[in-house]
Amino acid sequence: MTKEVGRTADAGWQIGVSRTLSHPATTVWEFLTSEAGAAVWLGAAVPGGKGERYETADGTVGEVRSLRELDRIRLTWRPKDWDHDSTVQVTVSPSSDGTVVRFHQEWLAGPEERARQREHWKGVVDRVADALTNR
Repeated sequence: MTKEVGRTADAGWQIGVSRTLSHPATTVWEFLTSEAGAAVWLGAAVPGGKGERYETADGTVGEVRSLRELDRIRLTWRPKDWDHDSTVQVTVSPSSDGTVVRFHQEWLAGPEERARQREHWKGVVDRVADALTNR
């Protein structure tokens, strides 16, 4: 049997998009968790802690599963036209060239949804990079 790209036994269909940014990890983290930064990647204010809920202007809803300062935010993600939750994790990792920011989404419904979300997160990473550069 041929392995399908993006499908795992543990978390179903998933996608990850990352980029190395030429900013310190603290700068990237502070931006992502700020009101302006959260508007760029989430479309809503980042909820303050585990169990807190959010809703974006376009109707995506979710709940924070974990938030580790200067490391990662993990939350559920359910657009209004989906019949299932997925999980999004945003991580910030120092690297020799700056900071790697990664958006990872799992529990997607299939290859078409995975492809759409891949394009979505690629656009998000571009907007985060642009916003940080133009601060």
